[in-house]
Amino acid sequence: MVRIRKPGILALIVSLFIAFLPHYADASETMSAKSAILMEQKTGRVLYEKNAHKISRIASITKIMTAILAIESGKMDRYVKVSESAAGTEGSSIYLKPGEKIKLRDLVYGLMLRSGNDAAAAIAEYVGGSLDGFAFLMNQKAREIGMENTHFSNPHGLDDHENHYSTAYDMALLTRYAMQNPEYQKISSAKSHRAPNPGEQWDRVWKNKNRLLSKYEYCTGGKTGYTKRAKRTLVTTAQKGDMQLIAVTLNAPDDWNDHISMFETGFGNYDMVEVLSKGTIEPEGNPYKKERLFLKKSVVYPAKENEMNLFEVKYKIEKIKLGKSKQPKIAGKAIVFFDGKEVNQVPIYLGKKPKAKKTSFISSLKEILFSFTGVNANG
Repeated sequence: MVRIRKPGILALIVSLFIAFLPHYADASETMSAKSAILMEQKTGRVLYEKNAHKISRIASITKIMTAILAIESGKMDRYVKVSESAAGTEGSSIYLKPGEKIKLRDLVYGLMLRSGNDAAAAIAEYVGGSLDGFAFLMNQKAREIGMENTHFSNPHGLDDHENHYSTAYDMALLTRYAMQNPEYQKISSAKSHRAPNPGEQWDRVWKNKNRLLSKYEYCTGGKTGYTKRAKRTLVTTAQKGDMQLIAVTLNAPDDWNDHISMFETGFGNYDMVEVLSKGTIEPEGNPYKKERLFLKKSVVYPAKENEMNLFEVKYKIEKIKLGKSKQPKIAGKAIVFFDGKEVNQVPIYLGKKPKAKKTSFISSLKEILFSFTGVNANG
């Protein structure tokens, strides 16, 4: 009779458990998309790409730009009167009625969750004055963000213009910008939304078409898209620990799994490395002896374990007089390099050194007595 020792049984159980866990292959092995990118939110570092700068049609992920422009208009609580032309926009719809009045905020939810083309048109007419006027605002914002290979001709992504296009990289830039806005984050991550339905006894209830919100536990939002010419397009965001990622796919038959594979590749291979810590610094050749040099914020950057030796920090410090000012002054900057390329820089502040706490004779005596008796100050 063969006897299996307990450690062997435990190892068998663990191996069986691991075998039944979902396994996602590396993104490069399974990618179905014609164009794709994985970008880290805080730094913009590209962790994976495939034809990321190829110009393509983008379908309804266009609505990310429409949403952020509506939010930035500052009119989210104002009512929009829906025109007949907006209500009659073809394709996916939230079934707006001509002449009805609806809050701009509700239109943005309908735009993002249900991909309403009628909502997109109503937003464009209200915020931009017309579809063409809004397209001008879209392209203006695209230039501000650095979307160099993008041109918008409508607010919804329908294939009604030839010069409506972008790239996976540019759409990641747009999403990175939009995700800095708390209201956009809230709307993008919503699984459902309830809005008034004038003339009816029931409210409108919209459920998010972004299946990754329920399919992948770390997903924090995104936008789906499809037209016959663009095929399936998808933008999603995810967060695990302190790492936030953006995934974009264009013309991707298996987009849900493409995104999960990219996220798992990113979370599995990279860590957010704290290159510089917030607080006092002591750079070599520090010209200040009586004052304190410090950083107000830390610097983090995504890196693989075998990339830790690729970081370099250079300090540029000027000799200035602090005088009697109680307010810190900028005395230079810390520049972070990764693999020889500058990736970030933060100001170095000069301030007065904190005064050492004066300890009275009585306090010192108490501490000595407590140390002998074993009683602490909180006892």
